[in-house]
Amino acid sequence: MSLFSLISLLIALAAVSSYINYRFIKLPTTIGVMLVALVASLVLILAAPYTGGFREQVALQVKQINFDQLVLHGLLAFLLFAGSIHVNLEELGQEWLPIFLLAVVGTLVSTAIVGSLTWLLLNWLGVGIPFLHAMLFGALISPTDPIAVLGIMKSVGAPPQLEVQMAGESLFNDGVGVVVFLLLLEISGLAGGGSGATGAAAEPFGALDIARLFFQEVGGGLVIGLLAGYIAFQMLKSVDKYQVEVLLTLALAMGLYSLADSLHLSAPIAAVVAGLFIGNEGRASAMTDKTRMNVDTFWELIDEILNVVLFLLIGLELLVIPLESRLLLAGAITIPVVLLARWLSVAGILGSLGRFRNLARGAIPVLTWGGLRGAISVALVLSLPSHDSRSVLLVLTYCVVVFSILVQGLTLGRVIRRTTKTAVPAEAEG
Repeated sequence: MSLFSLISLLIALAAVSSYINYRFIKLPTTIGVMLVALVASLVLILAAPYTGGFREQVALQVKQINFDQLVLHGLLAFLLFAGSIHVNLEELGQEWLPIFLLAVVGTLVSTAIVGSLTWLLLNWLGVGIPFLHAMLFGALISPTDPIAVLGIMKSVGAPPQLEVQMAGESLFNDGVGVVVFLLLLEISGLAGGGSGATGAAAEPFGALDIARLFFQEVGGGLVIGLLAGYIAFQMLKSVDKYQVEVLLTLALAMGLYSLADSLHLSAPIAAVVAGLFIGNEGRASAMTDKTRMNVDTFWELIDEILNVVLFLLIGLELLVIPLESRLLLAGAITIPVVLLARWLSVAGILGSLGRFRNLARGAIPVLTWGGLRGAISVALVLSLPSHDSRSVLLVLTYCVVVFSILVQGLTLGRVIRRTTKTAVPAEAEG
């Protein structure tokens, strides 16, 4: 199947799934589309003996989609820029400390807790994997997915302080999580595509090397994002034609992400920083009302369309997941482990901050339950080279992501209402 045919098929399936959800299921669009795709995939799996190999043909087409490349080196550029361009920088600045601590410290703490407990549980279940491979799982599952979080936050009436913290954390911690994942991949010896049977690194990797690479990726992403955003801002100020200005923002999102990627800097962080710069300073000083309206409309459409396609793909990935009973059991047990790690990291950080600053009511339960996992986690686990642990990590990740989106996403409104005593829109209740 040609690339154009594949894209056409995905758009058609996304449109039909959106229609089915809107007419009959009436869930938030992204969740409804993923549910439709999951049900369709499950029906194909159950009916496989009676379909004459049709399920295998569909699974083969799904395998042809390089999900990790599509997400990490494609869609993420658009989705992060689209998400950050609508975030108020002044509100974000007021909550910079909890956002920074949750995005960096929280991600590192969660990675360590999830990795350690998962390693112990898998050995107890007789599905043992090397410790560094379990830490890889901790790194890829700990970041809250901005694609999932920002999509749900549009329909959930959270208190403004919590909404800013949740959106800010989700925009930055995915970049941190990707960097930690890549560092662990290098340390484990899997980056070169080896079997990694022992999980030992090919070369010694000291603490200073880890710190240097971490700050190089994160700091480099911040700097290049600011620089590219400033250049684009000056170009936007010098023209007054919305078609050109929309094209400039599109070029910024795509070109910056590709450049940061090629320089081995954090492309997600670069895209977020540039989006925040253009969405605030650019909108205020470099755009007319007409341009702002068209830029907003363009990026809202990009965000909505790509989100629907992405969640459709998450549902279809069920066709290529190894559905073994012991792995599914391990995945089910891993879900509370991930939630526990999230609660410990959030409670530890916000509990400490609560001694000298006011926290929103219900902050810890809302941020814990609202820490959704999504496409980034799936993309990272699919980027792993073939080795003995890959199937285990794939099932664990998929179980956590599906639970996160379907259960946490659909009940987040109720959690917010009960813990903050805030009225929540009916559509947020699922």
